[in-house]
Amino acid sequence: MPDPHSLLPPLPQLDAGSVWLVGAGPGDPGLLTRLAVHALASCDVVVHDALIDPVVLTLAGDAERIDIGKRGGRASPSQETVSALLIEQARAGRRVCRLKGGDPFVFGRGPDEALALAEANITFRVVPGISAGLAGPAYAGVPLTVGGPVGAVALISGQGPGGGLPQGLDLAALAKGAPTLVLFMAMRVLPEITARLLAAGRDPAEPAVVVRHATWASQRRLLTTLGRLAEDVAAAGLSSPAVVVIGPTAGLAERLDWFRPDADPT
Repeated sequence: MPDPHSLLPPLPQLDAGSVWLVGAGPGDPGLLTRLAVHALASCDVVVHDALIDPVVLTLAGDAERIDIGKRGGRASPSQETVSALLIEQARAGRRVCRLKGGDPFVFGRGPDEALALAEANITFRVVPGISAGLAGPAYAGVPLTVGGPVGAVALISGQGPGGGLPQGLDLAALAKGAPTLVLFMAMRVLPEITARLLAAGRDPAEPAVVVRHATWASQRRLLTTLGRLAEDVAAAGLSSPAVVVIGPTAGLAERLDWFRPDADPT
């Protein structure tokens, strides 16, 4: 049998003086894309977020690793500092892999970094990753759409620049317009979110699922309802990083519970 890689088209080259904004996916190294693995193997320096599996970083070999991840209680560089670092490394002639959790362009600062690189005339490429908003529900047994009942899915950030809900977020409109809601970075503001959704007419009995550390061996899953969501999360002691799914398809989680972290070789 021929080598499977030989059947695929050749990969682009990570050139000296350029930056690739690479999505590392939700956590499980098996969910890395082929292009992401190639970027790690080709780079001179990897500038990475906090929530990256150490196994993934080993794929960068002897490349320099610069941890700029944001963690609670620890000072972290500003976005301007991170963008300046990428530009500095590229102008030094290095091949730069900017490794970001999930997808670089989904609720992250990838667009800010891409704009800074473009303004500095630095060649860059975006390497999409599997977002936790897609993989988390899948690993919890929650399809985001099912045939006819779900015609829209809303991806919602629970955190704006100031730490609270983003200004201008119209939860009432989303409550009426999207049967399935996927919440990112929302654990601290769940009481406010659930209150607004209930006030907008969502059924307190509709299913909700919380997935913490999605796709990791430490994944935890909580099945509840919208009306009990904030209370049950507090009682279970769940915290970030987590994804929350609210809507009819969350009710399938018990029947589609397939992921067994203890039995998974990854």
